[in-house]
Amino acid sequence: MQYLTKQYYQEEVKPKLQKELGLVNAFAVPKLTKIIINTGVTQPVDPKARKAVVENVAEQFTQIAGQKSQITLAKQSISGFKLRQGDPVGVAVTLRGERMWNFLQKLIVVALPRVKDFRGLSRTAFDGRGNYSMGIDEQIIFPEINYDKIDRVRSLQVNIVTSSTDDKQAHALLEMLGLPFAKENK
Repeated sequence: MQYLTKQYYQEEVKPKLQKELGLVNAFAVPKLTKIIINTGVTQPVDPKARKAVVENVAEQFTQIAGQKSQITLAKQSISGFKLRQGDPVGVAVTLRGERMWNFLQKLIVVALPRVKDFRGLSRTAFDGRGNYSMGIDEQIIFPEINYDKIDRVRSLQVNIVTSSTDDKQAHALLEMLGLPFAKENK
């Protein structure tokens, strides 16, 4: 497979996609805008212990994404969850440009083939506005993760945002970029 870069998209994918979708204007062809990777950290309940865990997860996300991750904080206090406003509750990274293309290639070529019993990505995980969301059960499918430094296996969410407002166009784009979708059931 060709390396996923913006140049590959411009030279190979965009003309094919424009022809397949029947678009006259080249600027109407859907493209990737950004990729957001995030996770929530709910354990342990003690805020001081959670801060250390969140910092460890943030370091792992930084290694996965190749960009410094951001710790997300609680916007309001919820007594039932023993959560106060400003407590760390998760980690997020937003990738654009070259880092976005590098992560997408790593996801397709390296990480997804390492998923146990992988049968392809769901075709129904589009949000109705041309964006795709997938959940990954284990962060250890990425080769950058050091097994000795993780406290437990955690899941993460990957959101692929496209410029398309239509799920069919976004699906065609992601399929041409090489995302391994599951076969259709007929």
